Amino acid sequence: MSWILLFVAGLFEIGWAIGLKYTHGFTRLWPSVGTALSMLVSVVLLGLAMRDLPVGTAYAVWTGIGAVGTVILGIALFNDPANAARLVCVGLIVAGILGLKLTSV
Repeated sequence: MSWILLFVAGLFEIGWAIGLKYTHGFTRLWPSVGTALSMLVSVVLLGLAMRDLPVGTAYAVWTGIGAVGTVILGIALFNDPANAARLVCVGLIVAGILGLKLTSV
């Protein structure tokens, strides 16, 4: 169950990272509210997952999910660069996340 909570926490991290772009520096009310709520949910779920997972593993996986998802959505939504070097780096992050998952108790 902790891994599911951690995964969902990572999804909410993607939500607030992408949401920051839509807030326009927190000058738009509803995107700012949604971003703040995503931040809160993400951190609460991370905390719940850390009850059973090692802190280093949970935090690294949480940030990794957020980083990978934000890069992918940045490419899809904001035309961020999608060159081979960036995609290889994203693949390395995914490999790290999988490695942490596979080596955790």
